Amino acid sequence: NMSSQSEPTNKGDNLLQTPEQVRTTVHFNMLDFKEDENPEEKARRHKEMELKPLYKELLYTIAHKMGKPSSNEIFTDDQLRRYIREAFTMTESEHDSLLEKVQSTEPPVYCLMATVKEAKGILGKDISGFSDPYCLLTIMEDEEESRTRQSRAKPLKSVVKDAVSHDKIYQTDIKKQTLNPIWNQTFILEFGHFAGASFHLEMWDKDEEVSLTQKLEEFTTNLNNLRRMIKEAKKEKGTDDFLGKVVIKLKELHCTEDNWYTLEPRTETYPNRGQCHLNLKFIHKGRDGTLSAGRSAYVNYCGILQQFVQAYISKQQSSAPWKGELCGEAQTLLELYATQNDLSPFLQDLAKWVAYSKLYQSLEVDSSVLLQQLTSIEYHWHQQELPYQQKQELGDSLHGFLQYGLCLVAKYRDIFPPTPSATPKLHRLLRILVQICKTQAFQKLNPAQFDLHDEVTDAMQYSSHYFYIRKDLSEIGSALSRLIGEVQEDIKHNKDVWNRVFVSAVQVDVFTVTYKRFDSLIAKEMRETLSLMEDQMEQKLANSLFPVYLSLQAIYKDKAFLQKRGVLELSNFHEGFREALPYWLNQAFSTTQDRVERAVQVDQLQPLQTGVVPIKHSSSAVDLVACIQPICQLWEQLSWPDPEEAFMLMVKITEDVCKIVVNYCKILKERVRVLSKNSDHGSAINMLCVVVNDLEHLRTVLTRLPTQLNWAGLRDRTHDVIGESQFKNTLPSQLQQAQSILGREIRSALDTLGKKLNTDIETHVRNMSTRRRIPSKSTEDAAAPLMPLLVLLTPLWNNSVKIIHQVANQHQLQEGLMVFSQRLLYTLQCLEQCFHAEGNGLPLNKLHSDEYKALKSHLTHHSLNSQQLVEKYLEGKVFEQKAYSGEKYGAVTLLASYRTSDQRLRIDVLNAVNLLPMDSNGLSDPFVHLCLEPYHIFPEVEPRCTQIKNCDLNPLFDEAFEFLVSLEQCQAHSACLVITVLDHDTLRSDDFEGEAFLSLRSIPGVAKESKGDELSLQPNNVPAQIRLPLMHPKPNNNNILRLLESRKGDREAQAFAKKRRQREKQSQEKKMQ
Repeated sequence: NMSSQSEPTNKGDNLLQTPEQVRTTVHFNMLDFKEDENPEEKARRHKEMELKPLYKELLYTIAHKMGKPSSNEIFTDDQLRRYIREAFTMTESEHDSLLEKVQSTEPPVYCLMATVKEAKGILGKDISGFSDPYCLLTIMEDEEESRTRQSRAKPLKSVVKDAVSHDKIYQTDIKKQTLNPIWNQTFILEFGHFAGASFHLEMWDKDEEVSLTQKLEEFTTNLNNLRRMIKEAKKEKGTDDFLGKVVIKLKELHCTEDNWYTLEPRTETYPNRGQCHLNLKFIHKGRDGTLSAGRSAYVNYCGILQQFVQAYISKQQSSAPWKGELCGEAQTLLELYATQNDLSPFLQDLAKWVAYSKLYQSLEVDSSVLLQQLTSIEYHWHQQELPYQQKQELGDSLHGFLQYGLCLVAKYRDIFPPTPSATPKLHRLLRILVQICKTQAFQKLNPAQFDLHDEVTDAMQYSSHYFYIRKDLSEIGSALSRLIGEVQEDIKHNKDVWNRVFVSAVQVDVFTVTYKRFDSLIAKEMRETLSLMEDQMEQKLANSLFPVYLSLQAIYKDKAFLQKRGVLELSNFHEGFREALPYWLNQAFSTTQDRVERAVQVDQLQPLQTGVVPIKHSSSAVDLVACIQPICQLWEQLSWPDPEEAFMLMVKITEDVCKIVVNYCKILKERVRVLSKNSDHGSAINMLCVVVNDLEHLRTVLTRLPTQLNWAGLRDRTHDVIGESQFKNTLPSQLQQAQSILGREIRSALDTLGKKLNTDIETHVRNMSTRRRIPSKSTEDAAAPLMPLLVLLTPLWNNSVKIIHQVANQHQLQEGLMVFSQRLLYTLQCLEQCFHAEGNGLPLNKLHSDEYKALKSHLTHHSLNSQQLVEKYLEGKVFEQKAYSGEKYGAVTLLASYRTSDQRLRIDVLNAVNLLPMDSNGLSDPFVHLCLEPYHIFPEVEPRCTQIKNCDLNPLFDEAFEFLVSLEQCQAHSACLVITVLDHDTLRSDDFEGEAFLSLRSIPGVAKESKGDELSLQPNNVPAQIRLPLMHPKPNNNNILRLLESRKGDREAQAFAKKRRQREKQSQEKKMQ
């Protein structure tokens, strides 16, 4: 990586971060403030953007709280409001203002989430001694209940059915013939007034209308139930039996209840009617989404928890570690907020782990707090599935804490000195790291091999290596620069002057002798000096080394004049300057940035020249081109020899140029704002026109950048190490991103210009409307000034397409690309309709430009999810297999069939022929590996392997394998059998002979079944003998794999792409390129 702040690329690099750097990376903040921002401004912004939305959420929670908290301590609304005002450090005026806003918001819909889990010991109402129970649920308020009592002279069993409208009654399923029914059904019951409302559950036995004949049969077969049958006969046909009821006042409930409730009778008959298990929770529906700018309840819960913890710790006078305690008000508010927003206990514990683990990195937290949260997460992991986003957050948090802990371990000499108080802290930290690695959550979310023992061992080695203190090396760099400069001058004199004298006089090539001697001396001096500077690099030292590099480069170029070159020790001299390279780039970038800012500060935004050949842009645009030139010259000066590193260097230089251009847009906008304050209307419009011209000039500058930096030459140099697609997808995308920003700024300037021209447009329109008595030709003259404005429609459409294309490429490596692409595709369609305007706008032939077609194809492709992409890839391989001719890498013969009777796919591996010799003896030890793909269709099916045939290029296997798979799985479009032939090696990994892809839909039994149900009567199908030529994949030749690789958060996609890339590395096609 050529950036000045390189990202860690392996586990060793991760350990090179200091605790301060890690703390900066994962610090307990919710906003990413600018480092140079005023602390007071940071605090103000934090309060406005983070604390006040959370504060309003809590005020809303208090105003609409329902149910009693689980703690014994009860707090009034005023107590809770006083607490949050103190915890969030709000002034009285801020509190009153926010409270007024909350009081003006719409109240939520009050709901009771009732889960009817099960019942036990209920009455048996049927002749069989069982019942067919079901439950009716509703919420009745005092008025409804009193009205029901007054309307009846005699209490009836049914209250819910007759007292409440049918749309407010919820019914569970009917469970047939049981006294211990299990439902596990959840209903959300809305209600208006909390104080006088009550929850009603009635359990009934469902009775169906039965014929007389059936009654007589039951009578003759079961005389013991005579009494029950007589009672049944007295009932009306189809009348349900009452089993019991549960009535609870809502004001008596806690926020969350999970209890067994006794089923009460309507009369004294059968008082023991069993129990019903209910889970009751008060939640909100339709909660005002403007309180916290639409953020999710989970994110708000994390922020509230963070603020409460910080407030609690700040009030503590003791220096002892925090042990996870919070005051009663905080616990009550967290419980109310989580309940009202229906946050599961798993999400609450996840929020606590994330908050406490981050807090550990800034304050002293007792390790038992983290261990407790890890235990809770491990318990919930087996009970409940996390949403995808929170699952990723948990994985990142566990991995991030591991890296932070390893960083502390690497600095253990400084952070944990050998004292009685410090060493136990180190021990507890290691315990936490061990516990994280043991959790199922970490093992599932971080499937890559992570050996804590090896990681700690590496941290120890790092700690020992950097234990010694280094001295300032800037003087050494300056001395080395002077030495190399003198050597360079001496070599030049030998080549240009002294060599001719010695050759002509004594036939001695003094230049070659001297050069080779200096080559050895300089190489040794460079190794010794640069070894002292290793890992001590800083800007001043790097600046002193740049002249050294240029001098060495000049010396190395003189090797062309040697008579006998041989191997030079300076051949790879550039490797010693890798550490200084980012600093050189940073110096060039910062210097250019300062020059650009000064150029804009003196720019008056006037055209440089008018006349025969006008120059419509201003001075700063010209200066910008001159300022960028040194960065481009740096590329030429470096002439970095390593092709792969040169490509990364070009990526960084292109990125810096784009950053300078984007920053120029920002400061140019500020400049036009300052100059327009005291300018008249016409001057302001002229300045805006100049700004648009400046930005268009920049667009042409960026267009010439590939030629200026000689991308074509770099492409030729990197052809063998950088794939064509990687090259095109990296450098051009950077330019496209910068050009998209330019397009956006041009559009913004045009929009501002249009607003300022509104007065002029209105004048022209008014002139046209008053020309009633003037010939039509004059009217056309009046409309003429408006025509240039309408011309903007076509460039606006083209610019919109470019912007969408640039945005699509800009986000191609981020998570959520599929949904993002779907939205962009929808946006493009909406824009097309808008610009076409049902035939009144731009014609379709102008709208459907080449760039539009390419963009639409790109977005359609990227809208597929990872599983669809895998299926598309496999379908392509099956198609490639069918079109593949010849047996360049051999072939394999199979017998394949599918039996629907027992759902078994049978594959007989008969033989393989003409295999490549992979061993030194000119033979191979082949075996065949069978695997059903894709994995998401066959997740439970294990791969199979034949026996190994030693020293045979035409092996006879004759082995049968059966796979237990359903017909539906086999008939999936992408379902295929991947046949891989490998050469077995004992001491090394097996060599790749070739692979073949067989669509399962083409196998007898699968294909016939898909044609109609009548064919399913055939128990067996005649196996088909299939001969498949073996193929080798072509490296870097598939866009789907690149797209799957870009989805870093999708582990299944990463695993599939990694497996296919491994096959490409083993491919013989790679060697032929």
